[in-house]
Amino acid sequence: MHSARDRELASAHWLLSAAPAIKEARREWAENGITVLRCGGLFTAIRISSGIVHAAAGTEDPVAVSRYLARVLRGPVFADQASRRFYALVPASTQRLSPWHGTTVPEAECLGANCFVGVPRPGRDDPREYRCHWVVPMDGPADLCSPHAVTQLIDYGRFRLAAAESSADE
Repeated sequence: MHSARDRELASAHWLLSAAPAIKEARREWAENGITVLRCGGLFTAIRISSGIVHAAAGTEDPVAVSRYLARVLRGPVFADQASRRFYALVPASTQRLSPWHGTTVPEAECLGANCFVGVPRPGRDDPREYRCHWVVPMDGPADLCSPHAVTQLIDYGRFRLAAAESSADE
């Protein structure tokens, strides 16, 4: 059994492997709590609108959303409150999978090769304190979400939004 701090350190080391300049990324995490990492090598990020996530979870409460995402995605997710987006980290191969290969899914985007994303430092998980924070922390290196689970979450959120709009029109 490893402590949360050990898992954070191992996850940070693994994530830094995706940094264009590791020393610079470490400094940015230390000073700003966020650094830019390259997608498509170690991981791919699926950017999802908060409207989809909140609809799927049935709430906007940060604690309830965190519990929901941990249960259904079983992998790391971080949020940027300013852009109102969630980012699910998935295997790099996801970009080549349906429905992501060569298409755009409404309210979601697969950030693969040649894309960069601002990633919070592991351990930065309090939404009241940090604009960009982990909603579901990494449990360890290469601990990623299933791309199929992320697709199902998006489909379910879109379904719930459409149902709510349909009810409002009646």
